[in-house]
Formats: sequence, structure tokens, C-alpha cells
Amino acid sequence: MNFKEEILQGIPAKLPPIKKYEANANHAPVRKEILSPVEKKLAVRNALRYFPKAWHTELAAEFAQELKRYGRIYMHRFKPSYDIYARQIGEYPAKTPQAAAIMLMIQNNLDPAVAQHPEELITYGGNGAVFQNWAQYLLTMQYLATITEEQTLHIYSGHPMGLFPSSKEAPRVVVTNGMMIPNYSKPDDWEKYNALGVTQYGQMTAGSYMYIGPQGIVHGTAITVMNAFRKVLKKDESPAGKVFLTAGLGGMSGAQPKAGNIAGCITVCAEVNTAAATKRHAQGWVDELIVDMDSLVLRTKSAIKKKEVVSLAFIGNVVDVWEHFDKENIFVHLGSDQTSLHNPWAGGYYPVGLSFEESNRMMSEDPDTFKTKVQESLRKHAAAINRHTAKGTYFFDYGNAFLLEASRAGADVFATNRIDFKYPSYVQDILGPMCFDYGFGPFRWVCTSGKPEDLQKTDAIALTVMKEIKANAPEEIQQQMQDNIKWISEAEQNKLVVGSQARILYADAEGRTKIAEAFNQAIASGKISAPVVLGRDHHDVSGTDSPFRETSNIYDGSKFTADMAIHNVIGDGFRGATWVSIHNGGGVGWGEVINGGFGMVLDGSGEASKKLKNMLFYDVNNGISRRSWARNAEAVFAIKREMERTPELKVTLPNLVEDGLLENLFD
Repeated sequence: MNFKEEILQGIPAKLPPIKKYEANANHAPVRKEILSPVEKKLAVRNALRYFPKAWHTELAAEFAQELKRYGRIYMHRFKPSYDIYARQIGEYPAKTPQAAAIMLMIQNNLDPAVAQHPEELITYGGNGAVFQNWAQYLLTMQYLATITEEQTLHIYSGHPMGLFPSSKEAPRVVVTNGMMIPNYSKPDDWEKYNALGVTQYGQMTAGSYMYIGPQGIVHGTAITVMNAFRKVLKKDESPAGKVFLTAGLGGMSGAQPKAGNIAGCITVCAEVNTAAATKRHAQGWVDELIVDMDSLVLRTKSAIKKKEVVSLAFIGNVVDVWEHFDKENIFVHLGSDQTSLHNPWAGGYYPVGLSFEESNRMMSEDPDTFKTKVQESLRKHAAAINRHTAKGTYFFDYGNAFLLEASRAGADVFATNRIDFKYPSYVQDILGPMCFDYGFGPFRWVCTSGKPEDLQKTDAIALTVMKEIKANAPEEIQQQMQDNIKWISEAEQNKLVVGSQARILYADAEGRTKIAEAFNQAIASGKISAPVVLGRDHHDVSGTDSPFRETSNIYDGSKFTADMAIHNVIGDGFRGATWVSIHNGGGVGWGEVINGGFGMVLDGSGEASKKLKNMLFYDVNNGISRRSWARNAEAVFAIKREMERTPELKVTLPNLVEDGLLENLFD
């Protein structure tokens, strides 16, 4: 069979042979045993329903063995024989360009060059899955190959429920991931119900098919690091030769060294997984690999002395780095952590004192002891950071649940009021007031032609639009405009593309709409040779309700509500999105956040032009409105400015209360 024929067949007509286990692949950690004997039978029963009854005897034993060996049923036998990567849009069998574009995005998320654990259909974060198993992938691709403009595919946590009649104006795909009854959103609930095959952790952009490789976070990380240095350095002082110490080179965290280079500092990034560190080095995301502590100390001191801009990957535990840098009096200007602490007991964080291999064994065979080791490590980790901050280091939580899990471990991370953390979230200090409240967030696009020259054209278009907007922008957003102009000007030379020909740019509603409209016109004229997919990270102005990250700078008591994310995905759905998604979990953990995203295919048509203006406007201003109601001054400024430009927009504004009025009310 050729590629198109294999897509169209879905579940194979004949039972394929067992595939050789790819021992050299970067496999997901073995999940802990959590199901009872009765539940294990249910998991196998659930898996078998994808296949003809004649195959059940053989597959039942095989799936039981997978569940025993890996803690999950991935159906490795059914992984397709063709290579998985983002092909040119015309290579996909499809009745609509929208469906072909979605197929392209799905395959990009599972490309081994992009995905963290591609054999297990996991894109990043240790558990951020596109699908639960290979049968779901096969069926979804088959449905997309046959879907018409008057059908919508509904996907329940990776499972394609089916094609339903709808309309041309409706989304082609609606995705939900992990949408649990609230009382069933604890970490062990994910372990149990994922093992049963009935839900999955879609992370943010993994389960919504919008991940574009590490580039997706490089820009936000670069902006964060640049603005963090602006907070701690004198106005005329350069970040060159200044140390940014962090951890994590797998999945999205792999963007940190590249972002540090763009920001112009020394980045020291620790990673316990040799394969992940080597992969990032081979891809050009980190400059140097260092395997022993003495060499790291000497190399860092040399870089400080020479005021270098360089990224160093240390293959080892970051706790050791914090402790040794303290003993060696290496001053750390900026400190953070981007290990996957939303998933602390199943591979998201590796405790100091244990090898990578020993940790992987212990987390599945002795999970209680492993949890104890993780919490011991977090206490040591926080204590070492505290010693550095006492010397003047600026440490910020990078929204990976580091402070949350450290606090649960009993680490010294609370402020004196014992309610707040002593260190801010980067959203509280940087991205919230400087970007999100003004409407700036991670706007993305993918050139479905697969041609680098099309991406170059989109870069040039975006640069022209941004310069035109900056010329008349108010003082309040001049820095944001300049940072993004610098980013897009240097994007190609920074070699950010991994997988699809994609780009990210922080822009507000005005910028997103004008850039998208310019793309659509370029497609219509033939200047850009194929459709362009628009999207964004869920980590944005409106898409995510996350009290320890995206909405951590909401202070009216509503940061634990999730109305914004729900309204966002519903509103995008009827305003023209090609597909929409809503997830439980992502970034800071299962049960800790609700987040949503979209995809929109631009095909050069007048209909696409109408949809992009309607949807992109709402997608951003929904969040600004919520942030302004929370009394965020920057958001009040932004929404008032938008109402002046758009008479049809009428937003409820807060009446501010004098502090003194409240002081003696409850004494």
C-alpha cells in the first residue's frame, strides 16, 4: 500500500504482524501499576473494541502484556509502517484542505524529530498525548480523509467518536482531553482512567495538534529572560556573561538554551536524560554538552570572565548544580526550573542522588519510595535556591508547578504570610502585566506547502505589519512591539524550525488580525503557494485558566475559576475556527488548569478573511476583558483602547474602590 491507501484503510483489513520494539527510541517511563485485576480486564476489554472479534484471542494476550510491561496499552503492533512527519498538504488524501491541514498538524506532533515519546504518541511533558493508542490515530486519520465540509469530527480524549452532520460554518474537529468530573481530577485519577483507556492528558498543544517543536516556547522564554534581566540589571548593563541557571531539555523545556542565546546570556541547563540533552545538542538548540561537575564549574567561570553568550547543557541533576555553584561562589543572576513537575511521580522530576535509570525503575516498581525521594529532593532543591537568592539571585517559578510541589513537600518556599509563595510566577512578574494584560501572546502559523521559501515570505509579511503598527502604537506597548520586531527579524538566522515550516510571534489582536489578513491575501494572489494554518499556544491571553501560571496575576479571587477558557473555546467555535480544543491539565498539572486552543486554515478566500477577523478579535479580547474586570490596570487600558476603536464592543468595566474604605469594616 502507498501512503494514501494506508491512511484510507484505517484499521487494517488483515491483522498486521507484531512490530519489533524500538529499544533505542526515547520511550515514555513505565507507568505504575494502579489497576485492580478486575480493572485490568476492563482495560483489555476496552482496547479490544477497536478490532474485529476474530482477532480478540491473540490481541487480548498481547494487550495484557503491554499493560503489565508499560502500565498502558499503546497497541504498538498497529503503528503504521510509513514515516510520520508533516508532509506537503497535497500529499494527504482528503476532501477538504481543512482536513488535510489537520492531518499535517497531527503528524507533525508525532514526528520523532518533534515528539518526546513518539512510540507512545506523547509529544511533550512526559505525558502530553495526541492519542492514547495507535488505533485512535488510524481511525482519526481515516475520518479526516473522508470528512466533508458539512461534517464535524468529535474526539473524546484521543478517541474519535465519529463524524456528525453539521455545517460549513462549524468547526471541522472538536477535541476534548481529560475533561473529568471535578472530584476525579487528582493525579492518581489520571493514572487509573488513562490506564483504562478512557481519558488522556492532552497537555496544551499536544492534544490540540498545535505543537510546533521547541520554537513554540523559545519566543516566550526569550521574552521572559530578556525582561527578567531588565528587572535586575542596570539600564546600560548587558546580559552577556551573566548566568541563567535552569533545568530541563526534554519537550518544551528544550527551548531554554536557544532562548538564552537570543537574550544574550550564559545559560546553564541541567538534564538527567542523556538522550534528551544529546538530541537538543544535535538539533542546535544548545551549544555545548558537559558531563561532569568540575568541567561545568570551570567552563561557567570562563564564560563569566569572557562575558560570553553561550548555552551549556549539563548532563546531571540541577540540584547538584545549585549546590556546587553556591560552594564555588558562582553568582547566578537568574534562576528558574522547567522540569515537568506537573507530573512529579511519573517522570516529570528526577530526584537528586538517583540515576536516571534507577528513578525510572523505582517510579513503577516502588512508587511510594520514589515519591519520598522526589519530595526529599525538592526540599534540597529549594534550600539551595534560597541560599542563592540570599546573595541576590532573582528566582522565578516558570509555571511548571515547582513551587506548588515544593510546598507540598514541606520545602521553605512560602512567604511570611504562609499563604503566598516567596518567589513570583513569571506570569505575575513578567508575562502577565507586560504581555497578557495588553493582549500580547503566542500567535502561530504553519506553511502547509512545507516550503522554507513560503515561511520566509510570511516572516517578511509579519515584519512589515509589525513595523507599521509600531509607528502609531502608544507608549505602553512600544517595548513589546520592538521585542517582536527583533524576534521576527532574526527568526530565520536562529534556525528555529523543527518539523513543520512554522513560526511563532507574540502579537495582540490588531497584530494577529492584520498579519493573518495579509497572509490570506498573499495566498489568494499566489505569492504564498499553499494554505497557512493559524493557531496559538494555549498559554495565552484568553485560552487558559491556571491559578499558578497564566492567571496567577488575577487578584480578585477568581483565579481558581475556569469560565474564561470555556467561553474562549465556545466563542472561537462559532466565530470561524477550523478546529477547537479544551483540556483539563496542561503545564502545571492534571486538575490544576483548564485550557483551550484553536486552529484556523487560511485558504485565500473571502470566507477565511471574514472568519479570521471575527475569531481572532474575540480570541484575544475575551481574555483582556476578564483581566480588566479583575482590575489589572494594563488590561483596563487595553480594553478601553479597543472599545474606542471598535464601537460594537461593549465591556463591563470595574469601578475601583479606595483601600481606606475597607480597612475597618470587619474589625
